Amino acid sequence: MPIDFAQQIVPGTFEFALSHIIDRHLDLTSFDDWYNNDHGGAAAYPPSVMLKIVLFGYSRGLVSSRRIARACETNIIFMSLSVDVQPHYTSITHG
Repeated sequence: MPIDFAQQIVPGTFEFALSHIIDRHLDLTSFDDWYNNDHGGAAAYPPSVMLKIVLFGYSRGLVSSRRIARACETNIIFMSLSVDVQPHYTSITHG
């Protein structure tokens, strides 16, 4: 049974507010050059996704990039915020 990740973030919650603010009120265009790097290497994760999972992780006491990466694999809220992207912990550390 497929999961609609957008339906997992409930209005009125911190994660909903976080996602809404990042998606609709922050200008992240200064990160576009890094995100749209066509000069080789692995594909970059969207800056908005990285910001959401790091800030949400910090709000839940997860300050380790490994724990945040693990949460993106096992926690439905992290999966929803990351649109089921599961970044490696080194990407979170250097992101």
